[in-house]
Amino acid sequence: MPETPSSDFISPRLRKVAELARQAPDMAFTTLAHHIDLAFLMEAYRRTRKDGAVGSDRMTAEDYARDLEDNLRSLLDRFKSGRYQAPPVRRTYIPKGDGTKMRPIGIPTFEDKVLQRAVAMLLETIYEQDFLDCSYGFRPGRSAHQALEDFREKLMKMRGGFVIEVDIQAFFDNLDHDHLRRVNDGVIRRTIGKWVNAGVVEKGAVTRLKGGTPQGGVISPILANVYLHEVLDTWFERVVKLRLAGESHMIRYADDVLIVCRMEEDARRLMNVLPKRFGKYGLALHPEKTRLVRFERPIRRANGQEPEPEDMPDTFDFLGFTHYWGKSLKGNWVVLRKTAADRFRRGVKAISLWCRRHRHDPIPVQHRVLCAKLRGHYQYYGITANSPSLGRFSYQVVRIWQKWLNRHSRKAKMTWERYLKLLERYPLPKSKPVHSVAPSIRLTRP
Repeated sequence: MPETPSSDFISPRLRKVAELARQAPDMAFTTLAHHIDLAFLMEAYRRTRKDGAVGSDRMTAEDYARDLEDNLRSLLDRFKSGRYQAPPVRRTYIPKGDGTKMRPIGIPTFEDKVLQRAVAMLLETIYEQDFLDCSYGFRPGRSAHQALEDFREKLMKMRGGFVIEVDIQAFFDNLDHDHLRRVNDGVIRRTIGKWVNAGVVEKGAVTRLKGGTPQGGVISPILANVYLHEVLDTWFERVVKLRLAGESHMIRYADDVLIVCRMEEDARRLMNVLPKRFGKYGLALHPEKTRLVRFERPIRRANGQEPEPEDMPDTFDFLGFTHYWGKSLKGNWVVLRKTAADRFRRGVKAISLWCRRHRHDPIPVQHRVLCAKLRGHYQYYGITANSPSLGRFSYQVVRIWQKWLNRHSRKAKMTWERYLKLLERYPLPKSKPVHSVAPSIRLTRP
């Protein structure tokens, strides 16, 4: 069969759609489905993860690829003719927060993922022309680290302020897909409706959802961004900021939202207005997790001494990091970040569970996987001034691996002497910052 086309093969077609969407911001597209042809599905297949969990039909990417062209032709025919039926997603659960609660995740079939990727590529082409700079989640060329650094820079320039942590309660369960105002193509909208109404499979029983979209689907992030672009982004940037007395900024990563106001009065006004705004669109804010945090830059006391611990600003979490004020090497107050406590515990727990389940695997296999897990942890959490958290995580992994190797056999105990020799042969990666923010920052705990 022909080679899978690259993204360059598709981009000229999408570039025309993007240009039209940019030139006519109020235009609704009535014909879009014709852009999805066999080559387009090939590109969507190329962009779809091949190592993800299987859906309700248990078909893997390898199974689907055995007759890829015929499978895609069949999918295209069913999609264009309206005969496509979205199978229910397979429900599974992942740890939430500190690991004491579980978050439901819906896993589509592999074929569903390919078609969702194709439709998401079309929607992304149009709505990327509308999305604002305050939005970062699941957008091309934007990352969580960019969102973190953008917010840090704004806090530093403002010398802190009053931060509102916005927590949307059961967001994906209440997401309304009817707000695709720029897409009026019947084939596209009916297909999205089929995904939303497909239901979930759990323990062999199919449950139909009353609303929203299953979290975990390929199409869910773009639908979430479109919805919150109207509900929150444009409203805040074009209405709210003009009515506040002081400076304010917002950063949104999917449904994780932070708003900082220079003046406490502005922040409290927003705290009163936000529930009404979200309620207008059928959403609710978590009454306990949505909170106002005093995050002003610390000031010296009248006698010139450093502020007492009780006078230090509060801290807040965002995208897995706890933000707090600390001192640079020059003695200046700067915004620092460390691994959030719940993320640290969750990471340690996941390592311990893996080592327990795989303690009978060959040592080289265990070593290879643990190295990959540690490098992944460092890749995300390895930012300036977070070295102590990285070091503690590395130390915990070293201890955990020895613990479960010691329980590999009742006869051959893995003493510390033997374990240290094993680490010489199979060393674990050293903790180190990957994302540098500023060279002159040292850690000062809150």
